[in-house]
Amino acid sequence: MGKTYEGGAPLAEVVRSGFVEGAHRGSVVVLDAAGVPVAAAGDVVAPIFPRSASKPMQAIGMLRAGLPLTDPADLALVSASHAGEEFHLARVGALLDRAGLDASALHCPPDLPVGEAAREAVLRAGGGPTRVQMNCSGKHSGMLLTCQAAGWPLDGYWRPEHPLQQGLRAAIEEFTGEQAAAVGVDGCGAPVLAVSLTGLAGAYLRLVDAEPDPAPRAVADAMRAHPEIVGGTRADDTRLMRGVPGLLAKVGAEGVIAVALPGVGAVALKIDDGAARARMPVLVSALRRLGVDAPVLAEYAEVPLFGGGVPVGAVRPIW
Repeated sequence: MGKTYEGGAPLAEVVRSGFVEGAHRGSVVVLDAAGVPVAAAGDVVAPIFPRSASKPMQAIGMLRAGLPLTDPADLALVSASHAGEEFHLARVGALLDRAGLDASALHCPPDLPVGEAAREAVLRAGGGPTRVQMNCSGKHSGMLLTCQAAGWPLDGYWRPEHPLQQGLRAAIEEFTGEQAAAVGVDGCGAPVLAVSLTGLAGAYLRLVDAEPDPAPRAVADAMRAHPEIVGGTRADDTRLMRGVPGLLAKVGAEGVIAVALPGVGAVALKIDDGAARARMPVLVSALRRLGVDAPVLAEYAEVPLFGGGVPVGAVRPIW
C-alpha cells in the first residue's frame, strides 16, 4: 500500500453535565452486502494493525493447514480473545492435553484474565499471571495443534518466517484482498499484519458469505454459535452476536472492531487513541446506517459517564 495511516475524523464526543469535555477521533468504513462502501470517515484505505480482529482469518489458515478440530466450541476458542473465565481455561487446558503439551509450550506471556470478574476472582484467591489465562491462549493452543498436524516444528511457531505464520499470512491477505503493509509483534507475541479498514470489513463480509468454502464458514459459524467463548460472559463482541442474529463480530486492541451480517453488509473501525469506550457507540451508528436494529444496539448507543456515583453524561457518537 505504501501509505501511512493519517489518523481519523471526530467520531464521538465526551459530554459531562451538558459540557463537551473531549472527543475521540478515528476511522470507520461501512460496506453494503455487495462489498461497496456506502459510508466512511477518516482514513479507511491506509494500513492499520487490526490486532485480534485478525483472529478469524488466522483460524481459517490453521484449518487449511490441518488443524484437527471438529468441535465448533474449540474452533471458537482458537478465534477468541477470551476473558479468562473458568470455562475458557478448562477448554484451553483440554486442547493442550490433546496435544500432549502443557502451558510451558505456549509463547503467549503470563497474564491475568482480561475479564474483570475473572481477574478479581484470581486475585482474591491469591493467584497471579499465567500463560493459560492470557486472552490469546486459545489461538496459541490452536497454533501448536496445527504445527503438530502439519509436521512443522513447535519451536519458533510464533516467528513470521515459520511455515505456520506464512500460511496464516496467506489467509489474511486472501480474505482482505491486500498484501500486508507491515508485520508487527502483537501483544501475545504472534505476528500482526497491517491491512486497511476497508480490507478488514471486506474480509468479514467474505467470512459470512463463504459458501461453499468449508473453512471460513466453519469459523464464522463456530464464533456465532459460541459467542461466550469468543469474548466472555460480558464481552462486547459476545453480546453483539447474542443480540443480533447472524452477526459476526470480533474486537481488537487499540479501539478496533469488525462486524458483518450476511445479506446486509459489514463495518470496520478504529478509535485512534485506543479508547474502548468510544468503539461501541460509533459501531452502533455505523450499523444503523445499514438498517440494523436490535435492543442490544440501544444499550450500546451511548456509554454513560458518572460523577459521584450517578450518571452525569455520556460518550456518544457524532458521526
